[in-house]
Amino acid sequence: MSKIYVAGHRGMVGSAILRRLEARRAQGEALELITRTHAELDLTDQTALSTFMQAERPDVVILAAARVGGIHANNTYPADFIYDNLMIEANVIHQAFRAGVRRLLNLGSSCIYPREAPQPMAESALLIGPLEPTNEPYAIAKIAGIKLCESYNRQHGTDYRSVMPTNLYGPGDNFHPENSHVLPALIRRFHEAARDGLEEVVIWGTGTPRREFLHVDDMAEAALFVLDLPHETYQAHTQPMLSHINVGSGEDISILELARLVAEVTGFQGRVVTDPGKPDGTPRKLMDVTRLAEMGWRARIGLRVGIEQTYRWYLENPQSVRG
Repeated sequence: MSKIYVAGHRGMVGSAILRRLEARRAQGEALELITRTHAELDLTDQTALSTFMQAERPDVVILAAARVGGIHANNTYPADFIYDNLMIEANVIHQAFRAGVRRLLNLGSSCIYPREAPQPMAESALLIGPLEPTNEPYAIAKIAGIKLCESYNRQHGTDYRSVMPTNLYGPGDNFHPENSHVLPALIRRFHEAARDGLEEVVIWGTGTPRREFLHVDDMAEAALFVLDLPHETYQAHTQPMLSHINVGSGEDISILELARLVAEVTGFQGRVVTDPGKPDGTPRKLMDVTRLAEMGWRARIGLRVGIEQTYRWYLENPQSVRG
């Protein structure tokens, strides 16, 4: 039996991974799944985590825990974002090693890449230029997580892997009016506009920047796909100090096109208006997913289908999405 500890199982990505693992177990795979809430185990507490790891001694660790937030949260709490994420990664990875864990999957973020990275962003773009200032502390912490995994592999012969997802969305997302990311924010705004019979919704900027989105269920599938790859296959597609794998849909969409799509899904009948006086942000952020495709995995959930599914979840879980 394989004993798997999922750190961050209540988050959007962690819960999706846990659902997939539970489905595997229901189908007869011999799995023991270990979880702890933040109240039960503070991952920034080295002593508590050491005690937990020594007692449980999992075979596999999936590190999906992180302190996350949008631009507003990253700008307001930069010290919290870099400290908490550095401590979570350092503690989980080191204590996993001390407990004899040979296989670990670390989940990162596309914000690790430079603000002006060539498009689409290949894994080799890491550390070639300055980061986006608004989330630099968070990005540096996530880069450190990659390098921790690589360094333990080099020094101790472990098999610690990292996957870098593009913008994720889906069930369990954050729809808070101030702290959410662009897609859940649009879903909430257009839903409320349709409900209130508004004639127009204004979106920031020109609407021309392009962004890539991946449904969280696709991300969960990709994460386990990478985790399950034979060691030789993973090594053949990576380098010792450039070992992370991009995970994305390989397609992007303009913010204006996205807004119009969300308007259709939510039933909003009014006008979608841009405000060029507001900032656009980075013109384009698209992941190069060639490496993952060569390994044999591609996203399956189309954007419209995914938005429709996410909107249904939003409507069915008012206690989880109202801020």
